[in-house]
Amino acid sequence: MRRTTILALCIALLIPIIGYLLAKYASEHSIDMPRHYLPDSVVNRVEDGKMMQDTVWHTVANIRLQNQFGDTVSLYDIQNKMIVADFFFTSCAGICPTLTKNMAKLQRSFARGGDQYHRIDTSIVQFVSFTIDPERDSASRLKAYADHFGVNHDNWWFLTGNRDSIYNFIFEQLRVDKYSNEPIDSNFVHTNRFVLIDKMHKVRGYYDGTDSAALGKLAHDIGILMVEKATNPEPLPFDPVLMAIFFAVTIVVVVIAIRLLFRKNRINP
Repeated sequence: MRRTTILALCIALLIPIIGYLLAKYASEHSIDMPRHYLPDSVVNRVEDGKMMQDTVWHTVANIRLQNQFGDTVSLYDIQNKMIVADFFFTSCAGICPTLTKNMAKLQRSFARGGDQYHRIDTSIVQFVSFTIDPERDSASRLKAYADHFGVNHDNWWFLTGNRDSIYNFIFEQLRVDKYSNEPIDSNFVHTNRFVLIDKMHKVRGYYDGTDSAALGKLAHDIGILMVEKATNPEPLPFDPVLMAIFFAVTIVVVVIAIRLLFRKNRINP
């Protein structure tokens, strides 16, 4: 067998192997975006003559409440930032202090490492703690509670206000009861869940605020969502279908070339 024939055979064998390695590399290095939660509806659209379906994800409605300084603020005042929300009350002797301590740690994890005073980078994420006992948790009481845990007020709201508004927001907009490990009393929302809301005010995750691994995942997801450009997963650096067609055609061409070479060798030994 001539060298050209051997070379052609090697190329035919290497092409699918290289293709597999490229696909494997792309899949391993693609970004696993945090999923969307709370679908509202499905809409149909036509693309390239084909009927496609898109899920319309729930957009969290606005809510206006009072923060720890007595200022009236609204959720939609928060623009181009991730939102991490939790639910607590200042007289809680159970999980609430743990939740607040862990959220404070999460807040500090977004400190500017190069800053001499490690100031919080407030452009990335806003923390929001909703009291579930607004009748007793006044703004001044929330401020004292936040100061007790040494939180940075620049990007952390402790909110109080109308009880029905808060509870309707928790159950109808964030739907925490659907993603809790245990049943939640509709009359008293006591849950360990942290809720991640993206820059478009869509829910992107529920996390156990008492679990360090879950908090690590939450911090990781915040970083990923900050660079998200679209609602769809990151595409591969090539079209897999076109690449497969290219490989198939190439292999066919190489096989034909090999057969012609063999025939030529038999005719001209």
